Amino acid sequence: QDDCSEFRSQFEAGGRLSCTRENDPVRDASGKQHTNKCLMCAEKFKREAQRGGQSGGTGQRNRLPTSERTNQ
Repeated sequence: QDDCSEFRSQFEAGGRLSCTRENDPVRDASGKQHTNKCLMCAEKFKREAQRGGQSGGTGQRNRLPTSERTNQ
C-alpha cells in the first residue's frame, strides 16, 4: 500500500513530483488519508528530501562537485 516505487523515477531532486488531482483516496502507513497515491508519494518523497534521504535530498544538492570546489 505504501510502495511508491512506480513514482520514484518521476521524482525531481528538489522534492517535487507532478501529480494529477483525481479523487482516489488512499491511506499511508501512519493512517493519514491522501487524495490519491501519487500525492501520498509526493509527500513521502518531500520528507525524504528534507532529511537528505535517498531521493536526492538537499544535503547532496547544495554540495559542489570536487572539481568546482578546488577552482574557486
